Order: sequence, then C-alpha cells, then structure tokens
Amino acid sequence: RYVAASGLHGRRGWFYLAVMSEFKFTTLVQSLPSTVPFVGPETQERDRGGPFSARLGANESVFGPSPRAIEAMRAAAAEIWQYADPTCHGLREALAAHYAVPSASVLVGEGIDGILGNLVRLLIEEGDAVVTSNGAYPTFNYHVAGFGGVLHKVNYAGDHEDPGALLRRAREVGAKLIYFANPDNPMGSWHEGRDIEAALDEMPAGALLVLDEAYVELGPDDAAPKIAPDDPRVLRLRTFSKAYGMAGARIGYGIGAPDLIQAFDKIRNHFGVNRVAQAGAMAALRDQEWLAHVQQEVATSRAQLGRIAKDNGLTPLPSATNFVTIDCGRDGDFARVVLTGLLDQGVFVRMPFVPPHDRCIRVGCGRSSDMELVARALPLALQRARAAEPA
Repeated sequence: RYVAASGLHGRRGWFYLAVMSEFKFTTLVQSLPSTVPFVGPETQERDRGGPFSARLGANESVFGPSPRAIEAMRAAAAEIWQYADPTCHGLREALAAHYAVPSASVLVGEGIDGILGNLVRLLIEEGDAVVTSNGAYPTFNYHVAGFGGVLHKVNYAGDHEDPGALLRRAREVGAKLIYFANPDNPMGSWHEGRDIEAALDEMPAGALLVLDEAYVELGPDDAAPKIAPDDPRVLRLRTFSKAYGMAGARIGYGIGAPDLIQAFDKIRNHFGVNRVAQAGAMAALRDQEWLAHVQQEVATSRAQLGRIAKDNGLTPLPSATNFVTIDCGRDGDFARVVLTGLLDQGVFVRMPFVPPHDRCIRVGCGRSSDMELVARALPLALQRARAAEPA
C-alpha cells in the first residue's frame, strides 16, 4: 500500500513526489516483538539525564584489559584503513596453541552473541525445536525466535541450571540445539566439569549442546569439562568480554568439530571481527599475568559484595562469575523497588527477570570505590522497598 504526497519546491516551480511505503516484512518478522534483550546503560543514562556513578550491571570488567592489549590496539588503530584478515588466522592460531587444539576446531566471531546468531541460522529452520533454561541468557532466545525456532524452556533446579532436565526435554521434543551456560548468568552458579562430561553421554542423537563458557576463567578450575575439540556433540563458546576486559571490542570464539566450524564460512560476516579487536585479543591472550590479576580483583570484589549483602540482612549467592546475585528475601516486586532505588542513586545494576529468581538483584564486581557506592546506596534502597510494602 502506497501513500503519496506532493508539494511545490523552489523558486522555479519544480515539483517533487514523496512516496512512503508500508514495508512488506516477512510473516516471521511481523510476528516478533519489537523489544530487544537488553536496554544498555547509555539509554538509561539518557533517560535519567546523567551518567551512573558505578557501572555494575552489564557484567563488564571495570578492571579493564591488559595494558599490552591496549598498546596492541593503539598500534593497530594506525592501520585501521586496512580491512581485517577475514579468516582471523593469527588469532585462531594463537587460540589453538593456547588450548592445544587444532586451528580447524577454532571459530572467531563478533562476541558470543554474534556466534550464537550464526549458529542458529546455520542449524535452525522454522518450527525446529530448541531447548534452554527458563531465565537463562535471553540473547540466545532472541536469535532462535528471529529464525523461527520453537523454544522449549525447563526450570532451574534451585539456583542452578538443570542439565538432566534439559536433556530430557530435548529427547521429548527432538531438539536440534540445547543451550547451557556454565558458569551461569544470571545466577552465578556452576556445575563441575565432570557432571557436564557425564551429561554428554545422554545427548539425544542429532542434537548439539551449545556450552556457553563466557565466565569460565572466573570460576573454579573444576568447572571446565574435558571435552575433545572434535566432539560433534558440543560447541564450546568463550569470549574476551569478561575476564579479559574487552567487551567493547566484540570478540568471542568457539571450539568444536572442524566440519561444524567450517560450515560457518557459508553464512558468517567475513569482515565482522575488526582489525583492532583481533590485535587486542592476541595480545590479551599472551598476557596471562594480567588475567591472574583480574581473577584476584574479582575474587576480592565478590567477597566485598558478600559482606555488603550480609550487613544489610540479604543473602549473597555463591558465584563463579564477575558478579554476585543477591537474594533480597522477598518477591520480584520487592526486588524491583530495590533495583530502582539503586539506579536512582547512580548505581547501575540489573536483576534476573523470571520468577523465582527475580527475588534477586545482580551486582557486578568493581573497584573499592564502586563497592563503597554500593555499600552506601543499598541500605537506602532497602529502606524505600520496605516502606513500600503493604502494612
């Protein structure tokens, strides 16, 4: 359907015709919600009319990347006029050497989010079944919906994702993909690697386990399973956004069977990983001393957040990530008032969005100055929430 409007333009009497169209989106696109998984802190800052004093809601590393990575990116910026290597050869070789796996088993992409989008595009057609946990990482769900997959969600077992329940549902619905994060966002919980290894033996035929290990460098050593890089049952996903402190560079990677990795070349954005990000990631990978420094900073901050929570009568949940999920001891309505109270005081945090986990808020690790802001703001936010409770 077209709507036309005309008018007089210019001194010489020229006419123009402006034509506006109602775009013919696909039936699938028309069925999708207009929302996106996350509203960035920048949007919230514009809405509130000023910056946050503590940015602790996006699971970034405020401790930053390795100084060597910064220097490598600074040097690469002088060559930004050149396209990046579309094969990411240097970084793939570096990752292969770091993990002692063949480079044919290594995939590099625009963060885990970009790889997830391509993976769903690669394997899921309209109507295909996909299994995930109810309340787990919503960007995966966003991609599945965008390609017409059918999501089947299973509940957590307490505050942990439930691998057994995921596999049972996958068998019931004939799922092609199973999403499982270890350590988990938004609860910060984790399973031991040996439990994941055992779960692989129960994988239904034709299904692929998407093992999201974005936080694995921040958890205990035994959280990482021992899986052969060419195992066709699993694709492991990791990132430079968390422990390596390069969230803004958008660079993640996968380890999986060579046939699966090679298939991504059919549909991926070949120039999607920019030149500066590739240089920074290679330098960051070489600087394991900085990674150890960040791991210690995160451990210190998790302990501080735990003390702050307990000082206010709240319960910090055990965490293998760079955030602490704090049980506010009431329901989701109460936790949302607490969250708003923190935001109003300039402390950017987030919370789980599915009951019963929405009884919690999620606070990122930070510097001592950030922790001081949280310690001052949390009692006032709790006071407001308690005052708002019905008598």
